[in-house]
Amino acid sequence: MSHSTLSIGIVGLPNVGKSTLFKTLTKKEVDIANYPFCTIDPNVGVVLVSDERVDKLAELTKSAKKIYTTIEFVDIAGLVKGANKGEGLGNKFLAHIRETDAIIYILRAFLNPDIINTQNTINPLQEKAILDVELILKDLETVSKRIESLEGDIRANKKEAIKESGVLKKAKDLLTEEKILIEQNFSEEEKSILNSYQLLTLKPRLYLLNGKDEEVSKETLGVFNKNSWPYLILDLAMEFETAGFSKEERVSLGFPPESELDILIKRSYELLNLITFLTTGPDETRAWTIKKGERAPQAGGVIHSDFEKNFIKAEVIHFNDLIKAGGYSKAREEGLIRTEGKEYVIQDGDVIEIKHG
Repeated sequence: MSHSTLSIGIVGLPNVGKSTLFKTLTKKEVDIANYPFCTIDPNVGVVLVSDERVDKLAELTKSAKKIYTTIEFVDIAGLVKGANKGEGLGNKFLAHIRETDAIIYILRAFLNPDIINTQNTINPLQEKAILDVELILKDLETVSKRIESLEGDIRANKKEAIKESGVLKKAKDLLTEEKILIEQNFSEEEKSILNSYQLLTLKPRLYLLNGKDEEVSKETLGVFNKNSWPYLILDLAMEFETAGFSKEERVSLGFPPESELDILIKRSYELLNLITFLTTGPDETRAWTIKKGERAPQAGGVIHSDFEKNFIKAEVIHFNDLIKAGGYSKAREEGLIRTEGKEYVIQDGDVIEIKHG
């Protein structure tokens, strides 16, 4: 991920709850002034990832300010059959979704007859199939164009072009069979070739079944489970009504204490293999996002590019240990702060200080 904010595209057919999700998310929207890197389209909501670790650390080290990580949710215009050919807002829609790191499919599961359904039955699997086909057709177009443009280099017997074309043809065959690329087996090398095209069916996806648990049939869930498709059942109408309520207010009204949107955000992180590490001090406490498995110098690089280049070591303590110790000086006395070198793999919840040249 080149940019500092995680970006997730929301797709769905008309009237399935897309704008409800977007409006609910943007009630959590941050004051953009604090996040100067955001250029905001009307269809982009920048949402704070609430994190009580930030709150607790800020209290502990008496920080002047708190900075949470953010996620951008991109509301992709209602997808209709034929979007890949430019139907509706087709092409603009598909350009927007190219830029995102992952995709959430909103599928209608709610039975409320007052909301017009563009399909003749309530069938999340059928909706998923329609959305899949649009993304597959767009990828087919991208891949076919690229295969054509490589023909000259192949005639000139250029090795790289021959290899690339081979991978693209494999992808093309799979797409022709209406297969989603992220569910197929590609070698690391093949993946890195395909990744340069921002293919839509190669992005991680989460299926959000919009409705109450009891509205989703056992058969539907059976299919999702059998295929290991990551899904979440979420009642967006209820989320919209309770957006902005505190935990106490939610409980007193008989709602679950956690907003399920927070669960959606956590799942989005898992989908992209992301973890959070923290920095804290009198100036600020801040949450940072990094790919799982990255090492201390890369964490330094997330904070500032010089920190990665001139990395010397990191002082590391896990959030739980720092809180238990009651602060840095106690933690030092108890020998809980470790000095880690270049090979150290950052863990979710690490509180770190980078020493650099």
